[in-house]
Formats: sequence, structure tokens, C-alpha cells
Amino acid sequence: MKTKIEALAEFLNCETDEILESSYDSNTFEFGSQEYLVLTDEEADEKAKDYILDSIWAFNTEFIAGHTIANFDERAIKSLRKMQGELCEDANELIKSMINDLDHFVEDAISCDGRGHFMSSYDGEENEQDEYFIYRVN
Repeated sequence: MKTKIEALAEFLNCETDEILESSYDSNTFEFGSQEYLVLTDEEADEKAKDYILDSIWAFNTEFIAGHTIANFDERAIKSLRKMQGELCEDANELIKSMINDLDHFVEDAISCDGRGHFMSSYDGEENEQDEYFIYRVN
């Protein structure tokens, strides 16, 4: 089984000594000015879930409404959208409390947009190399 740095080197078509391990995260690596996140499938699922739950306030209002316990009519959706705009991150816990099944919400979000959308701030892509998933983050 290859290491994460070996898999990244193969993906980038470079030597492992050209890649630096990040000082703040054992899953993040630097290649020149580029930064990559390299994860197992399980790690990627967990990290995507964390990201989604931490940024639930920023999701499309209709997507959120489709996962709430209550039936949201147009007026309620408009109010939720206003709350998102005014409270931003501070609305996160309140919105999470309205969602019927957080695990299903996460699965649906990943199913709609893919993990790369949440993990790769550079291009939204998920790349697979051997048993690892690689995301460019800058």
C-alpha cells in the first residue's frame, strides 16, 4: 500500500522529495505553490460531513427547506433566506436544529455536488489515485 505522499507524487507525476508535508495537517501537502489534501475514502467522507455541517447556513435555502421537519411555504422560505443573509454563520446551529436528518442532508448534498465541491476550494474536483482521494485546496 502506498503512502499518501507517494500517491500524490504519482498523481502529480513528480518525485516524493518535491512534495512537502504541511506543518498544520498530516493530510495536507505542498508542491511548489500548490496545496493538496490527500485522504482515504473514510477520511474524505468525514471531512466533507464536517465541512457541510459547519457551513449549513450557506446552503441554498430551498435545499435546506426540503430537509426540514416542517413544511416550508414560500413565506417561510423567504424568512429563512433573510435569516441566512442577516445572521450568516450565526444561523448555523439554528438551521441544523430545523433539519430532520442531518446524515441524510449530508448524503444528499454530496450526491448533488460531489465531495470535491466541498473539499477542493481550488477547482471543486475530486481526483482518485490508488486508494486515496486528492483535492487541490489552493
